[in-house]
Amino acid sequence: MKRFAAAFLSVLFLAGPALAGASVAQAAEGARLRVDLAQLSPRVITTSTTTLTVAGTVTNTGDRKVTRPQVRLQVGERTTNERGIADVLSGVVVKDSPLTDFASVADVLEPGQSAPLNITVNLTGPRAVRFSRPGVYPLLVNVNGTPEFGGPARLGAVSMLMPVLAGPGGQAGNRAGAPSMTLLWPLTSNVPHVYAAPYGSPLVLADDRLAGEISPDGRLNALVTAAASAVRNNSDLAKSMCFALDPDLLATVDGMSRGYLVHTDAGNVDGKGVEAAKTWLSALRSLVGSRCVVALPFADTDLDALTRIRPGDAGLVTRAAAGAATIQQLTGVTPQTGVLWPDGTPSASVLTALTAAGVHTVLTDAGKLAPAAGGGGVTVQGSTVRVQPTDSLISAAMTGVPTVPDSVTVPATTERAVASQNGLGALAFRAGLGQAAGQQRPEHLLVAPPRRWDAAPEEFGTYLQQVGDFLNADLLTATGLSTLLAADPAVTGSVGAGGQDPAAGIDAGVVSTLSALDVQATGLASAMQIDPTKRVKPDDVVEPVRLAELRGASTAWRGLPADAATTNAQAELAAISGRVTVSQPKQTIALASGNSPLPVYVSNDLPVGINARFALDNNTGLRAEDAKDWYFPASGGKNYFLPVEALRAGRFSVDVSLSTPTGTQLGSSARFELTSTEYGAITIIATVAAGVALLLLASRRIYRRVKDARAGRDVVD
Repeated sequence: MKRFAAAFLSVLFLAGPALAGASVAQAAEGARLRVDLAQLSPRVITTSTTTLTVAGTVTNTGDRKVTRPQVRLQVGERTTNERGIADVLSGVVVKDSPLTDFASVADVLEPGQSAPLNITVNLTGPRAVRFSRPGVYPLLVNVNGTPEFGGPARLGAVSMLMPVLAGPGGQAGNRAGAPSMTLLWPLTSNVPHVYAAPYGSPLVLADDRLAGEISPDGRLNALVTAAASAVRNNSDLAKSMCFALDPDLLATVDGMSRGYLVHTDAGNVDGKGVEAAKTWLSALRSLVGSRCVVALPFADTDLDALTRIRPGDAGLVTRAAAGAATIQQLTGVTPQTGVLWPDGTPSASVLTALTAAGVHTVLTDAGKLAPAAGGGGVTVQGSTVRVQPTDSLISAAMTGVPTVPDSVTVPATTERAVASQNGLGALAFRAGLGQAAGQQRPEHLLVAPPRRWDAAPEEFGTYLQQVGDFLNADLLTATGLSTLLAADPAVTGSVGAGGQDPAAGIDAGVVSTLSALDVQATGLASAMQIDPTKRVKPDDVVEPVRLAELRGASTAWRGLPADAATTNAQAELAAISGRVTVSQPKQTIALASGNSPLPVYVSNDLPVGINARFALDNNTGLRAEDAKDWYFPASGGKNYFLPVEALRAGRFSVDVSLSTPTGTQLGSSARFELTSTEYGAITIIATVAAGVALLLLASRRIYRRVKDARAGRDVVD
């Protein structure tokens, strides 16, 4: 989408100030009205359309009273090129004219106050003529008002695209050469929710928000139920759809269905989403059974970030791309073999790692392909990987693009109740509706909605219904993903020539923290040994940390606090290291002699043995031997006698801790209170030696004084 983003930004800086300045400048600083749309009907104008209705609320979000707020609809000329679409998506003021007169919203809106907005216009007579030709039209909901200490001005607006298949009351025209379409339907959570899932221990979630997402009123449940209804009622739509599943989401919900805990500051509590998890998984299995499924990277992780967490090692990328087995196990459906849909365009190093992981096809943004592909696949130069482009313009319309700075006009993408409207308009435009004669159209459209699409639950069903209507009207034809990928790539080209957009990447601090945790996890694994009775592999014990690193690099964390992204990995590492502990003595330990060993009780609750070293801190009264590796068997505990030497008599304390040979801390340190009445042999020898040396020095000094005294008497005589 980088190419279109650049085009949009150029539109903002060139056209924005010239076109938007006049209306915005009239508004007093701090005066703004927010328009929240709740209804737009119809979403597509056809021959049977007789009215157009817009409803919602207007809220004074500024700090000044606004008098005489009023609203009207405005419509522009049908759009014939991509720049016209870009103008609407970015909130640029386009040339338009009133479709209705201004209607009063309220007499006055004080700061924080809201009022209902309702407009219904008959699309007959002259108004019908405004939509007489098939095409995609800019439609604006414009709210004006007079702020305190200012003059009348536009204070709020919503811009959107309105597809017109045929003019109201007119005749539907014949369409030829309709492009084929494949629709991806992503299912991934808003953020990864796992707090900790140590080997052999219950699943603990950071919060219980995922239970809300899969509940009857939740977003993930709405995505599943809307798709189930759509594919049941429209076979062509069912043929075109491919469900993109996040293996981490499925594994998490599966763990929830078997009982789970939720982390709180006061301790872990039982989760409330067990039944919701069972119901959602069952509905998902029913939906995707025998249908097209494609894998997302585990936790929708940023593959480029993984190569920076562990430079030169493809292990994390391989893990992220290996989710097909999880999907097959939990849904009973085998995803498209070797196909992955990562967020963003993979770099050359990622493509190399994906090839080694068995991935041969990557779905990605067409804006990063050079040369651009008109819906056909591209074989990447120097690689065996095929890149299948998603449509950049449609993705931009559904995800949103940068808007005009300080503009009071927002695109419909931000309105949850009509979030798909611009996506429908862009899809109709790309299908050829209203395009200029001779303008080239793509042969195929791979449509990719936002991965974490934030829309009202009913909006998902509305979108699928309208896409189905496009298919029924022969604006598009349906093609399954497998059929699309069976065709030979159209061209050979490069991918990601400009590199990844730093603003869209994972925070450098997150990458650094995850990299350090990865090193510690590697140190833990290298210190572990298989227990012949448990037969658990060390890598299996450390695996939760690796998965947590993938979650920490999830694209879902972009724009969120960095600490939240690394919490899971830190908790997983602490859960492993915390199972090897030094017990705090319940009483003071009396050392029988200066060389008495220090008894230390160590518990290893891991299913593997581990090598570790003792460390003594705050040990001014005690000296330990040079550090050596000790072996602690799996699932047990006993006293170990640590050779030490008392440096002084009396009462003193020492902190005892454990760490792996590579320096990873195990458990927490324990404070030992000690008493000693004797010095160690080395201390005694050193003391005696010091005393002898002192005696010799004193004797030498006395001898020299006596000698000097005698020499003096001889001189006098």
